Amino acid sequence: MQFSFIDALQSILASSGFAALAEDPRSLIMILVSFVLLYLGIGKKFEPLLLVPIAFGILLANFPLTGMLNAPVDGSSPGMLWVFYQGVEHAIYPSIIFLGIGAMTDFGPLIARPSSLLLGAAAQLGIFSAFLLALVLGFPGAVAAAIGIIGGADGPTAILVASRLASDYLPAIAIAAYSYMALIPLIQPPLMRLLTTKKEREVKMEQLRPVSKTEKIVFPIAVATIVILLIPDTAPLIGMLMLGNLLRECGVTERLSDTAQNALCNIVTIFLGLSVGCKAVAETFLTWDTIKIIILGLIAFMFSTIGGVLFGKVMYKLSGGKINPLIGSAGVSAVPMAARVSQVEGQKANPANFLLMHAMGPNVAGVIGSAVAAGFFLKVFGA
Repeated sequence: MQFSFIDALQSILASSGFAALAEDPRSLIMILVSFVLLYLGIGKKFEPLLLVPIAFGILLANFPLTGMLNAPVDGSSPGMLWVFYQGVEHAIYPSIIFLGIGAMTDFGPLIARPSSLLLGAAAQLGIFSAFLLALVLGFPGAVAAAIGIIGGADGPTAILVASRLASDYLPAIAIAAYSYMALIPLIQPPLMRLLTTKKEREVKMEQLRPVSKTEKIVFPIAVATIVILLIPDTAPLIGMLMLGNLLRECGVTERLSDTAQNALCNIVTIFLGLSVGCKAVAETFLTWDTIKIIILGLIAFMFSTIGGVLFGKVMYKLSGGKINPLIGSAGVSAVPMAARVSQVEGQKANPANFLLMHAMGPNVAGVIGSAVAAGFFLKVFGA
């Protein structure tokens, strides 16, 4: 048979991904979405450490004919992205990320002022507000719970809950959570100024008491014991968070703490981002529900900020004007970004203000609070 270059080229093109894209242009739309997210992560630096892998995961998942998402069938080899996603499916990646967060976090400010737990709890208002609004909009209870967790400003927690309760909505929930976390310096300050007076923002807080080494060692052990016994479904997140913190504070596991903070956390972040992105295929992502989730996520962030600041005002009154209500906005879980926003706003009102360490108490309390809320939803709606 005579070889024809033209026929060979036509055969290659007919069986290529370009031909498949022409048949289903929705995949092309998702590829363009991935380009936009890559621009936001690289060009605008919106949570780039996770948004860039998520965006590239979306890109890979929407290339047709690759088989990267194929589950194993009759002894066949699974696709690479399917294998990666098992770490999300079984709550491995979010839990390891929490191990790293625990190793990076100093719980000293929370131990020094235990009342910060109340500010962290108040800042979970956005979770339950978004949950109720999602129910009103017609989402099933489990999906509404996963959407509500966006208000905790905690990406790994949102991913874990979504993977268990609303896997089809996982990409929209994760992208909303991390995008709004990156926008905290834009979202929070107008609300903080609106809800407080200049006099309240000017309050200069007294230095926190020193926290002993023993207290820092006992704290993660005690929190893990009490919280997990109370709500067992919090074990993957709270357990790893407190283990990471214990590695940091006990003084005999510096190498493990360093690995958890850096190498291990960075490796898992790559797999986590790719795994989340690979679920963003056209059939489930290009829907009106995605737009609703993006809007509900913004509402959740705003209500969480409002809840924290309003309770901060209550503590301002009860303390006789000794607590600056701005630290209440740090009750969302975005560590340490939310605490830095409190510091910046405090210094704008009073250049002598140094609120960062005071705000870190509610900030780390918010991490615990969002994990507890996640455990509650998993207990109520989990299979």
